[in-house]
Amino acid sequence: MRRFIVTCSIAAFALGGTTACATKKMVRQNVGEVNDKVNTLSQSLEETQQRTKANETKIGEVDQRAVAANQRAEKAGQRADEAFTAVDKVNERASAIETASKRLVYEVVLSEDKGNFKFGKAALPDQAVGELDQLVSQLKANPNGAFIEIEGHTDNVGPKDVNYKLGLERAESVKRYLYEHHQVPLHKINVISYGEEKPIAPNKTKDGRAQNRRVVIKVLA
Repeated sequence: MRRFIVTCSIAAFALGGTTACATKKMVRQNVGEVNDKVNTLSQSLEETQQRTKANETKIGEVDQRAVAANQRAEKAGQRADEAFTAVDKVNERASAIETASKRLVYEVVLSEDKGNFKFGKAALPDQAVGELDQLVSQLKANPNGAFIEIEGHTDNVGPKDVNYKLGLERAESVKRYLYEHHQVPLHKINVISYGEEKPIAPNKTKDGRAQNRRVVIKVLA
């Protein structure tokens, strides 16, 4: 009887030791898996941080290039404005020299307040066509008019360079009509744009701006 009890006790101890060993092994295994996951997450986090830094660097470089491009654009715009100003001065001097050497016979003014050029438009209106036809009739009746100077003018609404271009387009439309419909020789026509530089009325009122949107045709001899 005593032998049986001792044997049972030994067996129970052996089984208990085996269970304890198995539990420790499982704990070590679970801890190892957790450590592996932590290491993987740490590595992934480090890679994400590296990619973020790289993206931030690229964004900074793009911003720097954008700033540099804007600066170049601003400088180009300034040079364009300076070029327009220089062209205006050259045209004014050339016109002054040409006019000084010739005598003004008569002039015709095409302006919006008379129903001609509209705001922001360069197309030749019907009423302007009628006035140009009368001008050509006078030229034929008085052949002493040997030279025609066409000036394009605008109001002061909008950028200066846009107004200069618009004034030139208006003067060119008159020149084109005289050449295509009345065969006035091109070498006898000079075109110049003053843009908004030479108003004949205050630009503060609607009527004043309408008067300033005009083309002046001078017949010189």
